[in-house]
Amino acid sequence: MPSNLDGQYIRLEVISGNNLIVPSGRIPAGIYVSIDVNSRRRWKSAARVLSSDDSVAWGNTTILPYASNSISVEIRAFFELGRKLGRGELIGKLETPRNQLLNHGNEPFVLSFPPVLGVHPSLTLKSATVRACRNQDRALFHPIVEHEIARQADAGHAQFTKYMTCKSVSDLNKAVRHFKLVLSQCPVGHPDRAAAALTNLAWARLKGYIRKDLKDVNSTTSLFREALALHPQGHPDRPLSIYRLTEALNWRYDYQHTLADIRESAQLYHELLPLCPEGTYLRTIAVGENGVDYVIRECDNLPTDASDEGIQFRRVVLELCPLGHQRRPRALYNLARAVEARFDRHGSIDDIDESIRLHREAAALCPVGHSGRDHHLNNLAISLKLRFVHEGKSDDLNEAISLYEETLRPVGHEYRDLSLNNIGNALLSRFTECGEINDASRAISLHREALTLRPSGHPRRDVTLNSLAHALKTRYDNLQASEDLNEAIDLYRDSLRLKQHNHSEHHITLQGLSSVLCSRFTETQKNEDVEEAITLCQQSLAALPALHPHRCHSYEWLWEAYISRYQVQQNPADLALAVENFRLASRHPTQGFPSRIIHAYYWTAAAEKHSHVSALEAYATFFELLDGHLATRSSTISRREANAAFHYARSLPVDAASCAIYYNDSRLAVEFMELGRGQQWSLASRLRTPLEDLESANPTIARNFSQLSQRLSDAQGSAVSTNRAAADQAATEYRKFTEQWQSVVDEIRHLRGFSRFLLPPSYEDLQVAARHGPVIILIASKYSCGAIIVPTSGQPFYVPFPDLTLADLEKLKDDFAKAIRQASFMGPKQLRTDLIVLLRKIWYEVMLPIVNVLQCDLKVKSRSRIWLCPTAAFTSIPLHAAHPFRTKVDRSGLESCLEDSYICSYTPTLSALIRARQMMKTRLTPSFVAIGQAKPGAGQGEALLTVESELELVRSLVPATANPITLSGDAATRAAALEALQSNTWVHLACHGKQDRKQPYYSNFAMKDKPLTLLDIMENNVPHAEFAFLSACHTAAGDEQTPDEVIHLAAGLQFSGFKSVIGTLWVVDDAVAKHVVEAFYENMFKGLEEGDVPNYTKAAWALNKATYAVKMKVPLEQRIVFVHIGV
Repeated sequence: MPSNLDGQYIRLEVISGNNLIVPSGRIPAGIYVSIDVNSRRRWKSAARVLSSDDSVAWGNTTILPYASNSISVEIRAFFELGRKLGRGELIGKLETPRNQLLNHGNEPFVLSFPPVLGVHPSLTLKSATVRACRNQDRALFHPIVEHEIARQADAGHAQFTKYMTCKSVSDLNKAVRHFKLVLSQCPVGHPDRAAAALTNLAWARLKGYIRKDLKDVNSTTSLFREALALHPQGHPDRPLSIYRLTEALNWRYDYQHTLADIRESAQLYHELLPLCPEGTYLRTIAVGENGVDYVIRECDNLPTDASDEGIQFRRVVLELCPLGHQRRPRALYNLARAVEARFDRHGSIDDIDESIRLHREAAALCPVGHSGRDHHLNNLAISLKLRFVHEGKSDDLNEAISLYEETLRPVGHEYRDLSLNNIGNALLSRFTECGEINDASRAISLHREALTLRPSGHPRRDVTLNSLAHALKTRYDNLQASEDLNEAIDLYRDSLRLKQHNHSEHHITLQGLSSVLCSRFTETQKNEDVEEAITLCQQSLAALPALHPHRCHSYEWLWEAYISRYQVQQNPADLALAVENFRLASRHPTQGFPSRIIHAYYWTAAAEKHSHVSALEAYATFFELLDGHLATRSSTISRREANAAFHYARSLPVDAASCAIYYNDSRLAVEFMELGRGQQWSLASRLRTPLEDLESANPTIARNFSQLSQRLSDAQGSAVSTNRAAADQAATEYRKFTEQWQSVVDEIRHLRGFSRFLLPPSYEDLQVAARHGPVIILIASKYSCGAIIVPTSGQPFYVPFPDLTLADLEKLKDDFAKAIRQASFMGPKQLRTDLIVLLRKIWYEVMLPIVNVLQCDLKVKSRSRIWLCPTAAFTSIPLHAAHPFRTKVDRSGLESCLEDSYICSYTPTLSALIRARQMMKTRLTPSFVAIGQAKPGAGQGEALLTVESELELVRSLVPATANPITLSGDAATRAAALEALQSNTWVHLACHGKQDRKQPYYSNFAMKDKPLTLLDIMENNVPHAEFAFLSACHTAAGDEQTPDEVIHLAAGLQFSGFKSVIGTLWVVDDAVAKHVVEAFYENMFKGLEEGDVPNYTKAAWALNKATYAVKMKVPLEQRIVFVHIGV
């Protein structure tokens, strides 16, 4: 060892510390090491944050005088990272000889301190003798003399530590006095008020409260609040201030159970955790059993709060349970419960969507065998069934039943009764939807078993009584068994006796009993039954708030009761009351679209049956609701499925038009026909609206609308996903886009001149379709059959068909199909007698009265253009081919037929024709592609022998100015055909065409690899396309299930952008069709000189000429198979 002490120093590096436990149990803001240099100065290391393993890493170095024989080393805890007051709390102190520090040869060594709570704190140091004193960090040296406030604070820490270790109340009181004295010397505005004065006093008092040595916790909590207010966002001491306040709130909640405390604590932890780095002691304590975990546990037991604030609170709790947290499934469940409760109040489908997503995640976090899996699957099933009631998605109901079956409790299980009730209710819903009697019978059987498990005195017996009664009533409605009805009445009365008037489900029993009494009145006509039914419904309404979804059921049974009584007593007041309740039920804002649509449908039926003037309002309400319902669906397929769910109402468009005609309002009849038909096209076309006028008026809004329309269009899925969670998420996103889009539309309607932007068109709007010739709408309704002629200007003309009924037309449609099939087996020269008879009937009973009006009343010139817009059964009848087949009086030939008098075209709707003309503003250089597939892929049909020759023929007839190309053979794949449709303005298709009657969107053209479907075509917008000739089978034959949706291949091409399309109504004989094709193109391009651009608006005229030209070559059924659609 050096003997000369002059110029020698000790370099001491403080590397780290371990087992650094604070004696008082407080969470330190930082730990530091203090070494007395001499009587006037001491060195302090930097304050470092304590790690979760009670360790600290420093890496600070000091230079100490060599003269001292011993060195005093202290480890202390600071409770502030910002401004510090006093020296903090002592963790360990040690006097160590100088030689002991220097005996380690410049190697790290451990210095152990006296134990704290049974554990020895230690420091890892490294020391060496040095002869120079350079680069000394003077910022780490401090004077030993402390001011008075600091001494009081240190004394308080010492007494508080003693209290925590020895549990003497006198020590607590002394600590509190010291801290109070400090606070008195730190008034508001003093820099040390928050740093030490408030928190030190508050912490001492809180620990006294916890140990029940002090009683006042409210003032303690206030001190913590004040300290937090003095530590704003970004302050280094804010995390600890948050934690201290949560401790006070948690303990006060533990003793007083004030809900606001635990909710506030959760909010504070939500802010705290992101401020606490992983691995720190504060985070370990904060997320531990007495921190966040405690708050989550207590929050799990709080009552469901459906307010926006309550739901936001549940979201906060969920965020406190990240993926992997054991309590996340319960947090998901609690949030789902809250949004479901909000749905019960306000009826927003977004809440049900969210609850389903939450339940799915909770179930996914509980694998098979997990104790909570059945619970979460059951909750998911409940939400799915609720959405089914609201939206009518059969997939939801089927999945719910499957989940209920999976989670059915075994015999003897304490919750088997719940499982039985759930499955029974879901099966009953499916019975109502599908009519399978086995579902109803099993539902009743399950409810009977459940009732045996809930004997008299069981708290939920009333629920099962209701469920069984409802099941019996539902079966009665289908089978009319009186014993079911009487038992249901008895069960509802038993349930009512078990419920207090203030019971939350009292109204359900009132509604149920009312429904069965009303049914019995219809059967027995006992007046007391209907009187009681009305009273019960009125009582149920009185028990429910104005926006409660269940009010809709009370309105439903009130109109049922009033209608029933009207039918017996014929009191007009009852009919008026029934109509008012129809109106309330169908317009109740918190009930789902499916239920309201059904109510509106029943309203139309009742108004028609009893000739009530509200029938027109009822129809308008139905169409408005159906339009809104379909708009919520994010895919073409799901929209059709949603529409098909109301299959019983498919005749409403024509019935509504017939009703308007009955009330002498042909203009409204035209509007109804357009409003009720073609929802698929009208919904999708809203996203493809020409924006030239809007861009001129307000470019910013036009751009916003265009972008949102594109996003909404992109969000429309083409297929139904097999991943239900993904499908739900997609539907939710689609609905959000729809809401944003609708908001912009509302903004546009406030612009001058745009008040009717995208609203259902008025008659004046629709009459634009007749600008180049009258449009004839053919109506086939059970109430009347006739035609409405929309002229170029003026009022519409109604042409009745007094000798035709809907049944006659249905038979006529079937007879045509039979005659066409028979003709396909006949030789080309054989007379098509049956077909001629049918076409003659169409001429005299349908088209001749129309032609008379066109010629005599409207003075429409011969050979002018006319457009046919058939509905219902008319869509399957070749109206354009109507013919008298009668020789003229002078025997100079046959009398004129329809196509001799006028050039006929078809249009699916008036809007489709208008839209096609709107897109004619821009003309591009024509480009022609002929697509053919003679040898389609497996399962798509037999080889077609004449396709290649037809393609060659077409190519030879198309002028060079159209730049014709051919796509055929192996090159004619689905993708290549789709690209060709998008890349060319004119298209000729020669291939098999298949109409899928069950799924019309899968109707297709056969290609080499796989078929090109209608759905493919619809999803590809080609606004510059002009003309398409579909030389394939069934390209203009529609969907029998929804005939007024005119869903066929030709309409799909027109919607996608082709303004003029030729399609086929039935099977084409490709051997003779080429004659029509040849004649058509010859007439189409007749008279074109070099440099002339082909005109697709000539297509109807060219087809008319072609069918006349091939009269001697082509059989009748093959001449009339081709029809023109569009401009």
